Amino acid sequence: MIRSYNCIPSFKGYNGYPGSVCVSINEEVVHGIPKKERLIKDGDIVSLDIGVIHKGYQSDAARTHGVGNISEEARLLIERTRQSFFEGMKVASEGHHLFEISAVIGNYAESFGYGVVRDLVGHGIGTNMHEDPQIPNFKQLLRGPKLRAGMTLAIEPMINIGTWEVEWLDDDWTVISEDHSYSAHYENTILITEGEPEILTLR
Repeated sequence: MIRSYNCIPSFKGYNGYPGSVCVSINEEVVHGIPKKERLIKDGDIVSLDIGVIHKGYQSDAARTHGVGNISEEARLLIERTRQSFFEGMKVASEGHHLFEISAVIGNYAESFGYGVVRDLVGHGIGTNMHEDPQIPNFKQLLRGPKLRAGMTLAIEPMINIGTWEVEWLDDDWTVISEDHSYSAHYENTILITEGEPEILTLR
């Protein structure tokens, strides 16, 4: 489908990643590798993270979905992870500072007792998928650089029901919550403007 729009699936082969989409299930935070032999079951929560290159420019977005009948705990995690992104958007405009976004996202998620992943962060994005600056999802000691109209950023809260700590599996890609608690991921590529940010990957 991506290629049918004359675009390039940016994840395919990126640093050796084998898929064109990251599929992360339940305790998998990010970078899960889709496998034919692994079945998605009723009650699972599944994060899909995908990137597209169009005319030399990159985009990056992620969503977490519930499959069939999921627990109320899982439903709230998905909903609140998504909302943490939109809380951050309230300070994502020219004149604010980058880490104001980080603080708002982290404060919102942590108000529910969730663990905000610290080992993985959002990032600048443009002609390369990962560009400066790095964008944590939790409060920083400094304010960070001033936001200016024209900046493009990938903001991506990664929130665990339990601990914020994570570990990497032996495939060197899949990251899971250390206590195997559910994790949710919500991401958009945004454009900073003088007013409200433009969300470039929102449909």
